[in-house]
Amino acid sequence: MDALKNIPKVIGAKQTAKALQKEQVKVLYIAKDAETKVIDPLEQEAKSRGVQIVRVPTMKELGRAFGIEVGAAAAAILKQ
Repeated sequence: MDALKNIPKVIGAKQTAKALQKEQVKVLYIAKDAETKVIDPLEQEAKSRGVQIVRVPTMKELGRAFGIEVGAAAAAILKQ
């Protein structure tokens, strides 16, 4: 997942939601340990738009994979 550090992306539930609404998301990553009230709307939006969803075990792992030091509930790779 280190390859994710150098590609167009958004990190965090709010930024990911905005990108989903603008149909900019190629792949959505969701942390399994994130609060359902945060990730459920993102997951529903992604499914309705046919976006691939990848589940990551923890918020900490997801944040680290996307090159940040803190956990993240969601992140996304953007279309180029």
